[in-house]
Amino acid sequence: MEPKTPERAANFRRNNKIMPRRRLDLPVEKIAALNTDILEKFTTSTGKILPRRVTGVSAKMHRKITREIKRSRALNLMP
Repeated sequence: MEPKTPERAANFRRNNKIMPRRRLDLPVEKIAALNTDILEKFTTSTGKILPRRVTGVSAKMHRKITREIKRSRALNLMP
C-alpha cells in the first residue's frame, strides 16, 4: 500500500519514527509531586515538559509524570 503523493509519503515517514529505548530505570512509586529531583529530569531549563518521544517513557507513566509536575508547580516546588 503506497501513499498517493510524495507529500503523503514524507508525512508517513515523519510520523512513524521509532521510539527511543524504553526507560525501565524509573520506578512508578518514586514519581510524586514532592520528589522534584526526579520530576526535573522531565522538564527543560525553561520549565516545559519533555514529550514522550524524547524521554522514552510509556504513555501511562508520561500521564502520571505530567500530573505530578503540575501538582508540584501548584505547590510552588517547581518553576
